Amino acid sequence: MLLTDYYRSWIETYKKGSVRPVTLKKYINALSWLEKNVPSMDLSTVNRVAYQNIINLYAEEHEKQTTADFHCQLKSALLDAMEDGMIQHDPTRKVVIKGKAPRDKKPKFLSQAELQAVLKQLNLGEDPSVDWLLLLIAKTGMRFSEAIAVTPNDFDFSKQTVSVSKTWDYKAGGGFSPTKNKSSVRNIPLDWKTVIQFMELVKGLPDDRPIFVVKERIYNSTVNSKLERLCKAADTPVITVHGLRHTHASILLANGVSIASISKRLGHSNMATTQKVYLHIVQEMENKDTNIIMLSMAGL
Repeated sequence: MLLTDYYRSWIETYKKGSVRPVTLKKYINALSWLEKNVPSMDLSTVNRVAYQNIINLYAEEHEKQTTADFHCQLKSALLDAMEDGMIQHDPTRKVVIKGKAPRDKKPKFLSQAELQAVLKQLNLGEDPSVDWLLLLIAKTGMRFSEAIAVTPNDFDFSKQTVSVSKTWDYKAGGGFSPTKNKSSVRNIPLDWKTVIQFMELVKGLPDDRPIFVVKERIYNSTVNSKLERLCKAADTPVITVHGLRHTHASILLANGVSIASISKRLGHSNMATTQKVYLHIVQEMENKDTNIIMLSMAGL
């Protein structure tokens, strides 16, 4: 059996219908790459050397992290092939992940002062708009797909919370979809100012319809373009909508909120995910803590 034939069958058997469409697409993209670059490789010939050569070839055109993701997607299938006796040994053992040097990354988040400057540029009218959507994401740290799925019913103004229990499938034409994982289902506490603002905004709107998807489809690129204009007007680094989520978490971390609380607020599956994403900020806080500790001990 060809490697590509096995991988295609494996995706159909184990992944289709069991993972989210965006995740399934990653496996299908990996299959497309294999079909293009190693179309005639037999599954039985995939030993450690052959597998390393596949990874090396992929790494020639991709960054190290992207190569690592590709390795994870392919490794799962090959381990199943070994378990089924189709290959004799684990060809992925001790693989060396290579990759192109990372490109210069755009800023992922803003400081608290920079975010305040951007929020001052918002035009918050009486009706729902992209500006209102950006405010909601900045204040809650929601994912874009979660924020555009919010309905008036999701707000509990008496308890000052907004619930996240679904997403809006904006990539496939719309409609409610499940959240990214079970941990993504959560209630996010709101500050009093945000409660008052959204209490007025949702008056008279259909209780069970998305606030920000009324007449036409909404696109991530459109919202990113609006945020870019706001950042430039505020003379801050340009970030994406997802960068607003990073900004939200970064500000909380910088103000001493625990990793556990931030992880729950963001809907991460575990605290390790939060620590990994915001490791640089955690390290900065640890350095500050060390200075405080040394000053405290020196004063004894």
